[in-house]
Amino acid sequence: MTGLDAFRDPASIAVVGASGTPTKWGYWLARGALTGTARRAVHLVNARGGPVLGQETARSLRELPDVPQLVAFAVPGPALGVAVDEALALGARGLLAITAGVEDERGLAARVRGAGARLIGPNCLGIYDASTELDLVWGQFRPGSLAIVSQSGQLGLELAGLAADAGLGISRFVSVGSQADVTAHEVLTDLADHDATRVVALYLESFGDGRALIAALTALRRAGKPVLLLTVGASDAGRQAARSHTGAMTTATDIVDAACETAGAARAETPARLIAAAQLLVRAPRPTGRRVVVVTDSGGQGALAVDLASRAGLLVEPLPQPTRNAIATGLPPQAATANPVDLAGGGEQDLRTYGRVVDLVAASGGADAVLMSGYFGSYGRDIPAQQDRETEVALELARSAVRHGLPVLVHSMARSTTTTEALRAAGVPTYEDIETAVSALGTAARLAERGAGERVGPEEADGARDVRTPHAAEAGTPPAAELRTPRAADTGVRTAADTRVRTSAAPPTASGYLCARDLLAGAGIAFPRALPVADLDELRCAAGRLAAPYVLKADWLEHKSEHGGVAVGLADATALEAAYMEMSLRLGPGRYVVEELDRRPHVVEMVVATRRDPSFGPVVVVGAGGTETELWRDSVLALAPCTHQDALTLIARLRCAPLLDGWRGRPPADTGALADTVVRLSRLAAARPDLLEIELNPVRVAPDGLLAVDALITLTAAAPAGVLSTGKAPTQGALPREHFPREHSRHEESPR
Repeated sequence: MTGLDAFRDPASIAVVGASGTPTKWGYWLARGALTGTARRAVHLVNARGGPVLGQETARSLRELPDVPQLVAFAVPGPALGVAVDEALALGARGLLAITAGVEDERGLAARVRGAGARLIGPNCLGIYDASTELDLVWGQFRPGSLAIVSQSGQLGLELAGLAADAGLGISRFVSVGSQADVTAHEVLTDLADHDATRVVALYLESFGDGRALIAALTALRRAGKPVLLLTVGASDAGRQAARSHTGAMTTATDIVDAACETAGAARAETPARLIAAAQLLVRAPRPTGRRVVVVTDSGGQGALAVDLASRAGLLVEPLPQPTRNAIATGLPPQAATANPVDLAGGGEQDLRTYGRVVDLVAASGGADAVLMSGYFGSYGRDIPAQQDRETEVALELARSAVRHGLPVLVHSMARSTTTTEALRAAGVPTYEDIETAVSALGTAARLAERGAGERVGPEEADGARDVRTPHAAEAGTPPAAELRTPRAADTGVRTAADTRVRTSAAPPTASGYLCARDLLAGAGIAFPRALPVADLDELRCAAGRLAAPYVLKADWLEHKSEHGGVAVGLADATALEAAYMEMSLRLGPGRYVVEELDRRPHVVEMVVATRRDPSFGPVVVVGAGGTETELWRDSVLALAPCTHQDALTLIARLRCAPLLDGWRGRPPADTGALADTVVRLSRLAAARPDLLEIELNPVRVAPDGLLAVDALITLTAAAPAGVLSTGKAPTQGALPREHFPREHSRHEESPR
C-alpha cells in the first residue's frame, strides 16, 4: 500500500534517543536497527554525542549525512513535537514514536500528514519485519509466518511470546499505539501482499472506521491470510445504557463477531486460544468443513474430546462402514471404530497402529480433520527404547495430513518431549490440553466456512440503496383505502417475494407512534389496522371503521403499560369508549390510537431490530420476542443492510427456530416474511443515519404472514429537530413504544 513503504523496507533509519543502557527504549531501538546494517544505512542520534553500541552518534538529525527515510523516536513526551518537526523539515517520510504521554496527538498527526509523511504511534512498542531485517521493538523475535498487529504493545508482545512457546515465528509486528495517524486497518491492508505472512493476529480495543477495517480483513481473506482477532467489550456496561430490549441484549463483541463473519475473520477469546488456532493455521492443511474424527487410546479421553467438539460446533459423525472394518483389523475386539475411534490398547502393542488408523480415517472421505488424543508423545519419554519408533510414527502422521490435505491435530498428555517437538517441527499442531486443541479446530472450521465463497459485504447487499424515507401521513384519519389488513393476501403482510420498498425523498415530520408506524410501513413493515383519535367523535368513527376487538394506546407515551397508556382486548365499541374515557381523564388530552387486535392462531412472537454502532454502523438483530426477550437472550445479528439469504441464515441459527418450522404438529410460520422484514428494516437503518435504534417487538409471525405490534425508534443526538419527535411529553429523542399484548392459548393478547 502506498504511504507505508517507509515502514516495510526503509532505505535508511535514524534512531533519535539512542542509548547504550539496556533498561532504556533507546537501547533496544538502536540494537535492533543495527542488525540491519547489511541492508540499509543506520544512524544513531543522541543529544550528548559519543558512541552507542560501538557506533558514533550525531547530536541531532541535522548533523546526519543524508535524510533518513524512517525515524524512530525514544524521547520524553514534551520533546517529541520538536524532534518530529525537525525530521519533517529534513524530509523524512516515516516516523515511529514509541513515546507516551504526548500532548496534542491530533495536532502532531496533522503536522505529519501536512508534510506528506506518516506516523505510527505515539505510545507504541515498535515495528518488526523479518523479511527486510527491520527490527525496532523491545525484545527479540524469531522469524516466521505469523504477523501481529496490536493496539496494546504489551499484549502484542505477549502474543509473540506465546507464539515462540508454540514454536511459531513472527513475520511482521506492528504496535499501532494511539493510531494518531496510521491506523490498524491501513497496516492490515498493507499485509495483504506481504509474502512472508500466512496468518495475522490482531488485537484491538477500539475500531475507528469499522467498515474500513472490514474491507482490510476481507482483503486479507482473499489473499489467503486468515485473521484471528482478540478484543474486549463483553461487559454489561454498554447494555445498561440501551433504551431498547435489543440494545440490552447485545454487546460490543456481538457486533465484532458479526463484522468478523462478514469479513471472513474469527474472534478468539484469549491470547492463548488465538495462538493455538494460529498454530493450526500456520502449520497444517486447513480444514474444509466441520467434520472431525477423534482417535484415542482412552475411552474417557475420547468421550471428553467428542463432547467438547460438539459444543464447539464441530460435527462428530460415524465413519463409513468399510473404513470401520479396515480400522478393526489388528485391533483388540473391544476397540471402538465409529467415532471416536478407541484403539483399546492397540497402540501400546504396536505404535505404528496410531499412524495406520489415522491414515485410514484421513483417507475415508468422512472427516475434515483428525484429532488424536491421549498418551501418544509419552512413550519415548517413559520407555526410551521406543523413542525412535514413536518419532517415526509422528512423521507418518505429518505425511498423512499432507497426503490427504486435511489437518491432523494431536493432544498429548506429555508437556514437552522429543516426540511432541518432532510433531510440531513436522507440521502437526500439538497441544497440552484437549480444550485448547478443540478450540483451535473449531476456530479453523469457522474460518473455512466463512472463506468458502465470495461473501457479500453490507454495502454490496442487494437493494442496499433502495430504501428512501417516505412522507409521513398527515395527522388525522387516513383514508379507508390506505388501511392495512392482517391477511397476507391483502398486502398488509409482506412476503419474501415482495422485495422492493416504497420510496420518497422527504423524511417524516409528524410526531408520535403513528409517525413511527408510517415510517416503518413505508419501508414495507406490516402493522395491524389503526386510526388516530383526539375526541369521542373520532373514537366512535374509528370503532365503525375498524374490526373489534380493539387496542387503545396513548400515542405519545414510550412505555405505555408502565403508565397505564394501553388497553387491550376491548370487545366492542362500548368497551372502547369506556377505556378512552378513563385513560384520557387520567392521562389528559392528546392523540390516542385505536388498533385492531391480532387474534390469528399459531403465532410465534419474534423481535426484529437495528442498532447503529459507532464504529461498524447499522446492525440488524432478530431473535425470540415478547416480554421475556431479555430473559431468553436468543438473538443473532449481522451488519446492515443484509440480503434475504443472510436473514434466513440468521433465523436458522436461533434456538427458537424450530417454533417457526412447525413445533409439535403446528403449521410452520411464514419464515420468508420474517426474513423479508429483517431485510427491510436493515435497509431502512442503512439509509437513515439519524436512526439510532429501531425495535419491533413482538413481531407476530403466523402461517399467513406477520404483523408488527410494537415499535420503538430512538434518534441519534444529531437528528434534525422535529423529525420523528415525540409530540407530547418528549422523551429525549425516543419514539413511543407500542405495548401490544402477547399471544395466549386462545389466541388473544394481554398487556406487555
